[in-house]
Amino acid sequence: MKLLSFHVKGGAIGSYGIATDQGIVDIGARLRDRYPDLKALLAGNAIDAARALCAEHADYSFDDVVYLPVIEHPGKIFGVGMNYQDKRAEFAESNPAPTLFVRFADSQTGHLADVIKPAESQELDYEGELAMVIGRGGKRIRREDAYSHIAGYSCYMDGSVRDWQHAWFTAGKNWPQTGAFGPWLVTPDELPDPHKLVIETFLNGQRVQNDNTGSMIRHIPELVEYISTFSELAPGDVILTGSPGGVGKKRVPQLFLQHGDVIEVRIEKIGTLKNRVVAAEPNCDTRKAA
Repeated sequence: MKLLSFHVKGGAIGSYGIATDQGIVDIGARLRDRYPDLKALLAGNAIDAARALCAEHADYSFDDVVYLPVIEHPGKIFGVGMNYQDKRAEFAESNPAPTLFVRFADSQTGHLADVIKPAESQELDYEGELAMVIGRGGKRIRREDAYSHIAGYSCYMDGSVRDWQHAWFTAGKNWPQTGAFGPWLVTPDELPDPHKLVIETFLNGQRVQNDNTGSMIRHIPELVEYISTFSELAPGDVILTGSPGGVGKKRVPQLFLQHGDVIEVRIEKIGTLKNRVVAAEPNCDTRKAA
C-alpha cells in the first residue's frame, strides 16, 4: 500500500490517502474525525482501517493534487551520515560510528514542489536517500524487533548547504525547503527486504548517484536500536538512512544545484521523487516566494 499526504489544487485543507493505479483514494475525508492526518493514523495503529479502503473508487487523479511531505509535521527527523562506503571514501571518513544530525520539519517539501536554493549559498548539494517512517514508538528498541516499529519507506532528497555545513552541521541541513520527502510511503508488506533496493539520483536527467541499499554500513535494525537508545521514537518520526557516493561536493568539477535544475531520487519498488530547484531572492521569505 502506498500512503501519501496532499491537498487538492485550489484548496487549503490537507488530507491523506492511498495511491492506486486509478488515482488517489482520500482516506482523510473518511477517517479525519478519528485521525486528522497520516501521522495520527500511524499513532492510532490504524493502518488496517486505511487498507480496508484500498478498493474504494479513486477520488482524485494525481494531477488534481499538490503533494505534501509524506509526514508533514514529524516530531523528529534524524539523518544518518556516512552510511555508504563510497560516500565514506569520498570524504576520507575513517570513524566507524554513525554520523547523526537532525532536520526540522520546515526544512522539507513534497514531491513536485520547489526545492529552494538559499540566497546565502553557492553550494546546495543533492543527496538521495531511503527514508523510513516509524509506525510504532518505543525506547531502547532491540535490533531484532526494529522492523515491527517501521510503518514504511519513502524517498528523500536530503539537500545539504555545504558552505554552511563545515563548522555548524545543523545549519547545513535546515534551510527551508532544502529537503524533499515523497512521493508516498510504501508499507513493509510491499518491501519485505529494504536492503535490496537500487537507489539512484538524477540531475537534469543525468544519473549522478547509483548504488544499492544493501551497501549501507549500518543497516536499518542497528540504526533504530542506536537512535532509540537515547531518544524515544514516536509514530511519524523519520530516519534518513544515508546517501551513496557521487555527491556534487566531491565531483571534479564540483556540481551543485542551480536555479531551474530538476533533481530526482529513484528507489526501486518505491518510486521517483522529483523536484525543481528555485533560487531564493535575497532578504525574502522563501515559503511565501514558493
